[in-house]
Amino acid sequence: MAHNEMNERFLAHPKLSKYDPLKRIIYFDDFDEGINGWTELIGNYEDNLDSLLPGYRDLRPPQLSSVSMWDSGTVGSLDGTYALKIATRAKKGHQAVSIKRTTFRHAGPLRMETYFTFKPEANVLSLSDTAVRSVGFFFDLQDSRERIMPHIRYLNSLDGQRQWKWQYKKDTVPFHDIGERSETVSHYHLDPAGWLDIPDGEQKLCYNEIPTKHNWHYLRVDFDLKEMKYLALQCNDREFDVSGLDSMHIPAMKNLWCMLNLAFFAEADEDRRVFFYLDSILLSGDF
Repeated sequence: MAHNEMNERFLAHPKLSKYDPLKRIIYFDDFDEGINGWTELIGNYEDNLDSLLPGYRDLRPPQLSSVSMWDSGTVGSLDGTYALKIATRAKKGHQAVSIKRTTFRHAGPLRMETYFTFKPEANVLSLSDTAVRSVGFFFDLQDSRERIMPHIRYLNSLDGQRQWKWQYKKDTVPFHDIGERSETVSHYHLDPAGWLDIPDGEQKLCYNEIPTKHNWHYLRVDFDLKEMKYLALQCNDREFDVSGLDSMHIPAMKNLWCMLNLAFFAEADEDRRVFFYLDSILLSGDF
């Protein structure tokens, strides 16, 4: 099928037409149809759960949500009823992470697209626009040479101060042997330290006027699996220069060949639960 004909089919599809995928769709997760393999990120362990690194012990699982509010009732997702909901505990600095684990069949350009929104739990009658510290995503990839972990987040607030900017991570953190046999290692790569500002990465997102009003945002990231580098980052009407961004580089590990994992995360900046909603997620490739 010609690429132009494929694009016409995408545009004719009521749920795909809001996206701009590459030639082959790897997966299109519409959460009206189920949770589609998205699960809680848990750390590695051996013999017993006490061997988990502290950061992994309480990241919380995702759930399907109809985005119901106390004042307006059920809001639903962007074009359906259910969204993937990533919810933290009511604790400042707490993180929640959802991941989908796959492998790749072709090392080439990759595109991830989603529509997202975020809010704190609406248990206080105030604007609350600084309750969410950050929302973001990362890939966990491995080819025959090394493991690569591109991380990007939108830093909304830090210690109650509005930030409104995109950041990335490139420095690795130490690995630790897990258990007595040392057959497994682990590292907590979502540690709060080490985030760097993306050049000209400031962006004000539409938060709206109260915690129960949601506006959905478009997000796209392009990444080259052959060269293991960023190609593009777009949120709504802004495209950012990511040509100079690096990622975490780790020597290839013995049991992660062709790994293609994608994860999304949220972090609280107050002792309140914060919610990161994803309407749907589309991953496509150029092959």
